[in-house]
Amino acid sequence: MNKSDKELAFLRDLYVATNWGERFAELVDEHVELPKRGSMLYVASGTGGHALAMQERAGNDVTLICVDENEECLELGRAKAMAVRADPEFSRSQLESLSFDDDQFDLVVGDASLVAVERLPEMIAEMVRVAAPDGTVALTLATSSSFGEFFSVYWEALRNSGIGDHEHDVESLITELPTVSNVETMAGREGLDNVTSWTKIEEFDYESGAEFLNAPLISDFLLKSWLESLPESVDRARVSKEIARIIDAERQDMNFVLSVKATLVLGRKAK
Repeated sequence: MNKSDKELAFLRDLYVATNWGERFAELVDEHVELPKRGSMLYVASGTGGHALAMQERAGNDVTLICVDENEECLELGRAKAMAVRADPEFSRSQLESLSFDDDQFDLVVGDASLVAVERLPEMIAEMVRVAAPDGTVALTLATSSSFGEFFSVYWEALRNSGIGDHEHDVESLITELPTVSNVETMAGREGLDNVTSWTKIEEFDYESGAEFLNAPLISDFLLKSWLESLPESVDRARVSKEIARIIDAERQDMNFVLSVKATLVLGRKAK
């Protein structure tokens, strides 16, 4: 069932930001130098936990603006800010059309870990546009070779369900994930200098097929995009049931592991 923005915001705060999100946030914390003064923009900030932690480390001389497309996520972020007596601004905006003038922010951080791949070029372009000359732009995302364990199971589930004419959709899911060099090239093309990147392989363990499919990260965020290309006539419940069956048959009393190449791409806007 489709959930409301409010329900998705609470699920993201409780189950996604605290596990999935932390893996990507660690890359930012390890490699991104915070400004000592000036302004910071966090694009696709979700419910704001990582952005608020960054502002706390940066200190009072750095102002923070958080941007997300889900107003309910922003509301949760505002509540968190009040609880810790922080004073950032929370603003709703499309990722491909940020509502800021050019050359504004000393640091722009973007979390594209749950953003559709086709939106990346415009998201990166907007992040670079609003960054100040010589400002830092940092983007986190999942890159090529992520989710391979699931894609293998998904392909088999489609075949077993008699939906063989859509097996090419799985190939598209595999090939559409950008390589690290692809993202670096995008960043350089938009005007970033000294582009560098870091990647960590992160693993998410599930004790059964049912646990995998019922995990909010999977059911409410990742799986929706993975199954999106299936026509309405396809019984998604049957496909999901077959996915769970294959996972349980193949894991042999071991956990099903979903691996993700968590990547940070970092650069400075040309002066």
